[in-house]
Amino acid sequence: MEGTELDTEQVGAETARSGRRFGTGWLAVAVVVGLLIGLAGGLLVPGMLRPGDTSAEAGFARDMATHHAQAVEMAILAHEKATDPDVRTLGVDIALTQQGQIGTMQTWLRTWNLDPTGSQPRMAWMPDGGGTIRNGLMPGMATDEEREQLRNATGRDFDVLFLQLMRKHHLGGIHMAQGVLDLSDDDQVRALAESMVAGQKKEINSIQALLTKLGAS
Repeated sequence: MEGTELDTEQVGAETARSGRRFGTGWLAVAVVVGLLIGLAGGLLVPGMLRPGDTSAEAGFARDMATHHAQAVEMAILAHEKATDPDVRTLGVDIALTQQGQIGTMQTWLRTWNLDPTGSQPRMAWMPDGGGTIRNGLMPGMATDEEREQLRNATGRDFDVLFLQLMRKHHLGGIHMAQGVLDLSDDDQVRALAESMVAGQKKEINSIQALLTKLGAS
């Protein structure tokens, strides 16, 4: 275990150093590559039955892709602006993971012959989902004011605000992923949703540890 922890720390350090050396451009390229990998991954195990336009699977894919897109936006900001190297590394991890998952969900919709945007309101696929919408936003999403505040923040203030917003964002994403697990028997959708729940819970633990490190709540 000690060797594994050391390797992880070295990888994180290398990621942070690479980010400083090559700037934002390398992450933009990596995000595009992640999207392409996700697009390909969505084609690997085509389902026998195609979910319909108003299905939970289609609604989840559409809404979670939009939810993820905001997380990627904030994570790229963290790579650009965070002072703490561990926060920068977290930003890279979130951007690459969630962009790949966006690609997978977009591929599902094309495979199902469905439009990327449906006819139903956000969260209509989930029982009482409409009640989770606040100010037109899905669970956990940052408001325009919060995103503007994040763009303008610097130093430790940026690091803390990013972590707090991403923690809330992840909690909302977990709620959505658990919702589709209650509704879907599609193996591909369930596998991705389970991966999201596990991955984002792990990242919330990391966020909590980083907030403690920075002396914030």
